[in-house]
Amino acid sequence: MKHTIIIISVSWLLVSCIPKHELSKNSLQIAFMADVHLQDIYGEFQDSHYEGVKNPKTGKFTLARTMKSQLQSTRLFNENYFAFIAALDDVVSRGIRYVVLPGDFSDDGQLLNIRGLREILNTYSERHNIKFIATTGNHDPVRPFFQDAGKPDFLGAGGKQQPIYSKEGMYVAKDTLSLPVVISKDIAKLGYDQILGELSAFGFFPKKTDVYWETPFSSYAYENYKFQEALQQSELSQRQYKIPPINSLMPDVSYLVEPGENLWFLAIDANVYVPKENIKNKELNPISYHSASIGYNNVLTHKKHLIPWVHSVTNRAEQLGKTLIVFSHYPMVEFNDGASKKIRSFFGNKKMQLHRVPHDDVADAFTEAGVNVHFGGHMHINDTGIRTTKKGQTIINIQIPSLAAYIPAYKILTVHSNTEFEIETVVMDSVPGFNNLFPLYAKEYEYLQSVNDSKIWNKDVLKAQTYKEFTQWHLKELVRLRFLPNDWPPEFLGTFSQSTGRDLLLLDTALDVDVLNKTLKDKGLVLDDFGTWTGFDMIFDFYRLRSADELAIPDIGLKQLEQYKIVCDKLKQSGHSQFQLWSAIFKRTTNGQPSNHFTIDLKSNTIQQVSAE
Repeated sequence: MKHTIIIISVSWLLVSCIPKHELSKNSLQIAFMADVHLQDIYGEFQDSHYEGVKNPKTGKFTLARTMKSQLQSTRLFNENYFAFIAALDDVVSRGIRYVVLPGDFSDDGQLLNIRGLREILNTYSERHNIKFIATTGNHDPVRPFFQDAGKPDFLGAGGKQQPIYSKEGMYVAKDTLSLPVVISKDIAKLGYDQILGELSAFGFFPKKTDVYWETPFSSYAYENYKFQEALQQSELSQRQYKIPPINSLMPDVSYLVEPGENLWFLAIDANVYVPKENIKNKELNPISYHSASIGYNNVLTHKKHLIPWVHSVTNRAEQLGKTLIVFSHYPMVEFNDGASKKIRSFFGNKKMQLHRVPHDDVADAFTEAGVNVHFGGHMHINDTGIRTTKKGQTIINIQIPSLAAYIPAYKILTVHSNTEFEIETVVMDSVPGFNNLFPLYAKEYEYLQSVNDSKIWNKDVLKAQTYKEFTQWHLKELVRLRFLPNDWPPEFLGTFSQSTGRDLLLLDTALDVDVLNKTLKDKGLVLDDFGTWTGFDMIFDFYRLRSADELAIPDIGLKQLEQYKIVCDKLKQSGHSQFQLWSAIFKRTTNGQPSNHFTIDLKSNTIQQVSAE
């Protein structure tokens, strides 16, 4: 009989708390690190003498991307290298033996970065006996097959951009001041076969030490498992499916592994590369396929064979008494705290990554297939999503933050028993070496100043004292340089972003200021408090909440958050449709499920916040 989980919906600030658990002798801990996006900044090209730029602070040659490029990207490219190492060291200090990598473990699947990742994982495996278990994301591979590629914005001599590409003719210099292009095949984007060839030891193929291992295409059963048979059936040629509508063969590297301890890891490869229309030679040409970034919505239409296989795994896990851990790269449940429809109305269909929001059918299908708890990444957010079907079955989707964005963190799952799980989020605030590249960025800033670059970044970024503070600067500049100009309605921004909180409170000219002052006084506030911040500050904090969920509250402050809620209540009554919609979206963002430290109890069918020590 399947477990049914009924979750108690709670607000961050009004949640019943339970004491912190003590780790029993039988407890098992698993670390989840999603969206590492590793770029091997100290890697070496095997077919080029180019070493990068020499860092005056460390004396090391560095293959880093420019600060300008990473402040306009949803992920960092460089400092996450140090954050990944720090997170692994933290795992070692806690004695955790299993580390799950739910996709986007590399930055675009280049051999340079995949090779660097393999060396890091091998080091921690050999020195600390850590078992890494990975699945693929939309950045690894970017397309199912090898493709020549490159980047125009590595950090080069004199603070200039250094173009690096895998083939001649892919880059055309914009002016005579541009640095000459560097050519290396190590910067090409690898396909499934090359990536798995490099990372074969990390779950994708069976090991002799595994108790059990299978794919959706395996023909053997648990009771007659033989390693050699599993090894033969693990070849990529045996792990393909026909993708409609043209029925070309596509790899599916999903797998189930039991490394020991009656523990099953179900790694779902939810990458779906839908063929483009009206393009010839679709079999092997990577440009003939769309990106996999949409995730599970395309699984339901183009990768249907996964559903019955997942169902069979959950049934067998229950029959055999195995602890089943289900993970993939993409979320299975809506991650906007129920605000997706309002976000669509405010921003439009193609903004705020709405195309990545899974339909309710996704959660329903996997809940019917027996999945109760799922760990995902992709969105670079800290979040807990819950979906209960019409039949009363519930699925919990745990979103793992990225180490390459705010809030930089990983999660620890503690299995107390087959029915009791504890989830803790570990924020990487202190990261040794995170500011090592700052002298190189300072040189870049000087160059951008000299050419009067119109999108020059704020040099105060380089004043960050901790890694978490640095990621906040990354998000703030991302909002200023990319999100505001590209995503937000101009007619809303024109009034809102420059208005102070006081201005927003007093939009209603018929408002009785004396009554307002009394209301504020009852809350320990005064009207002047609202004059210290602008609509831009509120928008930035909206992004902090979207990214970090309840973990953003200490950075924003409870007093500031209370002011935002008061403003939202006033805007709701303003008669201005956009202001009303914005206030509803913001308030939804402040009211989610526990996402920092909580327990899931399958016996009592509850989720509860764990109280701080």
